[in-house]
Amino acid sequence: MKKLNSGFTLIEVMVTVAIVAILAAIALPSYQDYVRRGKVQEAPTNLSSYRALMEQSYQDNRTYGTGTTCAVAVPTATATFTYACVTSNSNQSFSVTATGNASTLASGLVYGLTEQNAQSTTCTSCAWGPFSAASTWVVRHP
Repeated sequence: MKKLNSGFTLIEVMVTVAIVAILAAIALPSYQDYVRRGKVQEAPTNLSSYRALMEQSYQDNRTYGTGTTCAVAVPTATATFTYACVTSNSNQSFSVTATGNASTLASGLVYGLTEQNAQSTTCTSCAWGPFSAASTWVVRHP
């Protein structure tokens, strides 16, 4: 009786591994960009909410803060972003920023907002490449 060979040859296994590697090389960057877009939505949302709180405080006090300190506490730092606010022009204007934390998918991104609702985005050494958008928030690869 002749014994039938069963199983895969080395070439069949190597072809399969090569196909999986090619698919992974295409899918992984796309997946990371998709996750990054989800994470960066946090900053514009928090900055918009913060601006509303600052405007409410201004309506009550006719000032955005004292010294260089904003009247409303900035949003709590998260795993993705750290927030900061400063006042200027005798506390009649403010600027709040959300900076992407290092070693996160938002690393290198900085979102800004002023009392005039001037939105800005800068990206230095981030995955989306260096750019500066002075009039909008960039929430996906430009």
